[in-house]
Amino acid sequence: RKGFFELDQFQAILKHLPIDYRPLFELAYITGWRLRSELLSRQWRHVDFNGKGWLRIDAGEAKDITAGREFQFTSWMREALERQRTFVSKVEKRTKSVIPWVFCRPDGVRIHRVYEPWREACKIAGIHRIPHDFRRTAVRNLERAGVPRTTAMAMIGHKTESIYRRYS
Repeated sequence: RKGFFELDQFQAILKHLPIDYRPLFELAYITGWRLRSELLSRQWRHVDFNGKGWLRIDAGEAKDITAGREFQFTSWMREALERQRTFVSKVEKRTKSVIPWVFCRPDGVRIHRVYEPWREACKIAGIHRIPHDFRRTAVRNLERAGVPRTTAMAMIGHKTESIYRRYS
């Protein structure tokens, strides 16, 4: 596989996504984490806005159940998560309930289905990309940013250098 996003391609798709899905896909672009098992399962307890900020996956939650991981906030990532926190706070007030999920619909229900809005936005933008392209793009972006390979592997969740190289 060799699909990567250039930033302008991603932004073209992003503007065609429903507004409540945008932060999810922004985080997928930045982190390279899997949509369903790693991002949609995030709760607010996994987000640390203090200091530099972190988004984490606890040990036992990811595809490789033995290790957890953390992704330090970029400024874009912080902004997307703060926007999402504001959105969820408004939903909580309106529904009079506590919502533990980072990504929910306007009615407060956790988002489960992402592929239909993704495919529709890609179609409208005229750019064909699959969600797994986020993993390759994140690896490439971390490499371009000069993040050490072992650090990038830990952030994305690659256990071996051979797998990481396939993505870069």
